[in-house]
Amino acid sequence: MTYRRLGDSGLTVSTAGLGCNTFGATLEPDGVAAVVHAALDAGVTFFDTADVYGGTPGQSEELLGAALRGRRDDVVVATKFGMDVQGLNGADWGSRASRRYVRRAIEGSLRRLGTDHVDLYQLHRPEPETPIEETLAALQELVDEGKVRYIGSSNFAPWQVVDADWAARTAGTTPFVSAQNRYNLMDRGAEAELVPAAEHVGVGILPYVPLASGLLTGKYRRGEGAPAGSRLERMPQRLQGADFDRIEALAALADAWGVDLPTVALGGLAAQPAVGSVIAGARTPEQVRANVAATLWEPTLEQLAAIDDASPSPAA
Repeated sequence: MTYRRLGDSGLTVSTAGLGCNTFGATLEPDGVAAVVHAALDAGVTFFDTADVYGGTPGQSEELLGAALRGRRDDVVVATKFGMDVQGLNGADWGSRASRRYVRRAIEGSLRRLGTDHVDLYQLHRPEPETPIEETLAALQELVDEGKVRYIGSSNFAPWQVVDADWAARTAGTTPFVSAQNRYNLMDRGAEAELVPAAEHVGVGILPYVPLASGLLTGKYRRGEGAPAGSRLERMPQRLQGADFDRIEALAALADAWGVDLPTVALGGLAAQPAVGSVIAGARTPEQVRANVAATLWEPTLEQLAAIDDASPSPAA
């Protein structure tokens, strides 16, 4: 495994991270333990969850905490707050980023995770009802108390990343060190403005859905429908036209280089300078090991240029 700093912060994360959104939803407790332990054995130290993940909200945190028992100090646990789920942390009464809500949210996450602190606490999405200054002040209290080590954003627009950084530095509070956003070789929109904005303020990028909801797994062929029950069954348009042209171009590169498509997808993403940890989910220990190996593939400059030709960046 390789490790890198997250943005300009002192937080070190594994290049390959483990996304825990399926824990308790499509992955049962025994499967969760097997996946987490395989990740630990492979050197993964970054585990990302949220208080809304699981078959019921909070279940992912509970299962992750149980699976990490005895290894908690070896890893970086990242979780999130602020999604609109009725009844969660009192979400039925107002803002999901207010001082009161933040306090209730962290106490719930700590209890479910079975830990006394969260390494990276992320606002799951922008909250227009609460000034960002209030949210940052509430998060600063948690940092001062040792309940949170670092803070980050998720699903923020580029201007919101910069605005939050300016607000924190103006008020003298802890700034966000990360931005978790949708980013993969099928959807490189983040490179137009988000990546430059994040680099400017020293924020590390945490890409989610790095395999584009399955499009970059290599399992799909033009003209063939998506498997029943898969996420792509609800997006048939993505298995045709320009999207599939891009898939086939990347797959051709993978064949020429003697690797598979997920290796090009994950390794190509990890090679982007602003990226901290690539967050990929897994259902089995074998998938964990495959994702780690793919993420650690190091493309040459010529290969990166070929990837750019096959899947152009809007920043080009």
